[in-house]
Amino acid sequence: MNARLNHLGMAARNGQPSLKLAVLTCMDARVDPAAVLGLRPGDAHVIRNAGGRATAEALHALAISQAVLGTREVLVMHHTDCAMGRFSQSDLAQRIMAATNRPFHDELEVFTDDEAAIVEDVGRIRVYASLAHHDHVRGFLYELATDVLKEVTHP
Repeated sequence: MNARLNHLGMAARNGQPSLKLAVLTCMDARVDPAAVLGLRPGDAHVIRNAGGRATAEALHALAISQAVLGTREVLVMHHTDCAMGRFSQSDLAQRIMAATNRPFHDELEVFTDDEAAIVEDVGRIRVYASLAHHDHVRGFLYELATDVLKEVTHP
C-alpha cells in the first residue's frame, strides 16, 4: 500500500469515512468543503453538483454512502453567490443550448432563496425512503464574502 493510503488507515482500504459523514455541496470551485469544514482525507464522502441540490442522482449517492459505506450523518452545504441562485432555468437552458447547438429541457434545480433551497434539500433527504439514516441531516449556508458557515434550520 502506498504511503498516502497507509496514512489514511482503514478508511483507505474500505472507503468508509472515519466521521461517518456525507457532505452534499456545490461544485463551485470557490468552495473547498474540506477547508470550510475542517475535514481531512478519509473523514467524509463529499458529493458535489450544481447548487449542492438533493437531486435524484445525489440521493442515490447518499443511499450508497449509507447502505454500503457506513455513513450515518448528512450535511448539506450551499453557498452565497451561487450560479444556481443567480440565473433562472431559462437563462441556464439558453446558455447550454448556445454552447451545444442542441435543445436543452432538463430541470436544473435553480432557486431564488438560499435558505429556502437548503430547507427544501434537507427535507428531501429526510423523507427519501432509500436512506438508512434520516435523523442526522443538517443544512448550512457558507457565506463566501465573510468565510462564515451558518446553520439553517426548518422554520
